[in-house]
Amino acid sequence: MNPSFDPTPVTRRRFLHSSTEGMGAIALAWMLARERAGASPASPSTPSRLPHYAPRAKRIVQIFCCGGVSHLDTFDPKPELDRMHGKTLEGKGENLGFFGQPGKLMRSPYEFRRHGQSGAWVSSLLPHLAGCVDDLCFIRSMVAKSNNHTPATFQMNSGYTMNGFPSMGAWLSYALGTENENLPTFVVLPDPRGMIAGGSINWTSGFLPANHQGVPFRTQSREPIGDLRTPDSIPLEARRADMEFLAGMNRGFAASHEGEPSFGARLRAYELAARMQVSIPEATDLESEPESIRALYGLDRESTRGFSRNCLMARRLLERGVRFVQIFNGGAFGSPRINWDGHENLKENHDTQAATMDQPVAALIQDLKQRGMLEDTLVVWATEFGRGPATQGIDSPGRDHHPTAFTCFLAGAGVRPGHTHGVTDEVGYFVAENPVTIYDFHATILHLLGIQHEKLTFYHNGINRRLTDVHGKVVSEILS
Repeated sequence: MNPSFDPTPVTRRRFLHSSTEGMGAIALAWMLARERAGASPASPSTPSRLPHYAPRAKRIVQIFCCGGVSHLDTFDPKPELDRMHGKTLEGKGENLGFFGQPGKLMRSPYEFRRHGQSGAWVSSLLPHLAGCVDDLCFIRSMVAKSNNHTPATFQMNSGYTMNGFPSMGAWLSYALGTENENLPTFVVLPDPRGMIAGGSINWTSGFLPANHQGVPFRTQSREPIGDLRTPDSIPLEARRADMEFLAGMNRGFAASHEGEPSFGARLRAYELAARMQVSIPEATDLESEPESIRALYGLDRESTRGFSRNCLMARRLLERGVRFVQIFNGGAFGSPRINWDGHENLKENHDTQAATMDQPVAALIQDLKQRGMLEDTLVVWATEFGRGPATQGIDSPGRDHHPTAFTCFLAGAGVRPGHTHGVTDEVGYFVAENPVTIYDFHATILHLLGIQHEKLTFYHNGINRRLTDVHGKVVSEILS
């Protein structure tokens, strides 16, 4: 019999304490490597002299509504559509929809009203966000490059319509690093109902070092990170011995393969996983939130529960130092549709999707504000494109994709609250004033984080690549 074996049951507190001690060995190599990096000149994987100036925002939460939210039925009212309902659209050039089946102009099925002291227009589809308009900054003049979901989604998330380019969250991880070594810098919260078009390409690190890739949580599971928990059948001492042995092997291998980025990134991922064994259960424990907060987000309602959990989890991650949290509302596939792609019946589709999104996003904004976090947190609400003013087909009550005019909004650090920027034409087909490309959108977001977008680069295949490619200007009119 092993005299050191203690048959006394291990309490949860003792287990966590012992586990934390056991993880110290595997984190040691990472700590030493970080000290060496801090004392050495900047390398291609570590940008220097960032931020470029004092940032207004320390962290970002992006809410991405998949499928193409109709600007004409949410934030951009068009009385002309009421007058011209049922008529043919003339004089706008070729049809821009994905299916090329232009029908008749269609009025919005929703009533628009002004809200708040700013008097911003919001339709009856989004009553909760309507109550937040004095904290929001609407950009009604967004322009995308593609009318196809996947490349348009790639562009909003990475700046490019092609895959393989780093996502915005990866660029921010690369540029600014982490504020909490026990949690990922960049966390992704997919819709529990399904995965977005293009999947993990939307949070890839591309050609940046692999450790900057987003970490997706399993939002449909009680265990957000798979295989993170040590099985109950493995004794604590055996686990500790395994970790110490593995850490020693990794340190030796790293020392003999200096300059190998893929191994270094994998090692950092293992070290982070070790630290997350303690931090993740606490950070994702929504049951510890007071009932008033759970009700604010809509966790007590079936229609909002899944997305509400993501929004509340995002707030908890942000306040614990996660730099970028990306929340997806909608997935790529499903019948009936589980995204905002209202081809068949716009009202039926948008009613269903808004029921999942409206209250949780409004609650997130209100919760950040009441905690004093909205002052240095940037909230980004986006979609890949809008929807056209005409029906898709003669007899359809749906709308097709529309990339030449749509609406996004920002809130929080450094943006003008209660402001509306940009104007579309009389039926919302083209931008009439102050067009904002996705390059401009990204340049402005980087600016709010203290980063000059032309200077955030990474040398790849003979080119100094950047999030904004060779384009982009800061939209100074929306800055506070």
